[in-house]
Amino acid sequence: MKQKRTLFLVEVAVFSALAYLLDLFSGFLFSRIWPQGGSVSIAMVPVFLMAFRWGVKGGMLTGFLFGLLQFILGMSQIYHPIQGILDYLVAFALLGTAGLFAVQIKENMKKDSRKTWIAYVIAGTFIGSVLRFIAHFISGWVFFGSYAPPGQPVALYSFLYNGTYMLPSMILSAIIVILVISYAPSRMVQSTNVSKKTV
Repeated sequence: MKQKRTLFLVEVAVFSALAYLLDLFSGFLFSRIWPQGGSVSIAMVPVFLMAFRWGVKGGMLTGFLFGLLQFILGMSQIYHPIQGILDYLVAFALLGTAGLFAVQIKENMKKDSRKTWIAYVIAGTFIGSVLRFIAHFISGWVFFGSYAPPGQPVALYSFLYNGTYMLPSMILSAIIVILVISYAPSRMVQSTNVSKKTV
């Protein structure tokens, strides 16, 4: 049990740092396209992998630490404390809700039911991404209205701004997560055995 907890904490730390590095790289590439923050990125992949491996707890903790790293290491776009909390701590923690399907993914992998576990991966990725999008949308609506083009409703501006990077990021992340799990399926089911208590 102690060994399992240590493995969990180590993986949370490693995957949080990996997510941060991936986001840092994409931020440099796309900062001019989304100047108020956001980018097409595969930084969600490590968070989703932790969610599917360890359940909601592992996913949300990894996402929270990923957001915290952005929050404290100076790469975030923070204009108001509540906006910063919404856009980084809340938004990325919500990605971990993908772990709601961790048990189903593992069970279907053991049954060698590829289509079913892929469907659950897509569903989890979708739910986590949508919840993250909602956090960014609310933040954009409340705190970034001044950036909306003249005559454009602020809600529409926030929807379009955040949707243009969230949709491709979600699709890319789902594809990469499926490829990673397919390449090393034993790593998803080995030694973790996520129970319904975990999620």
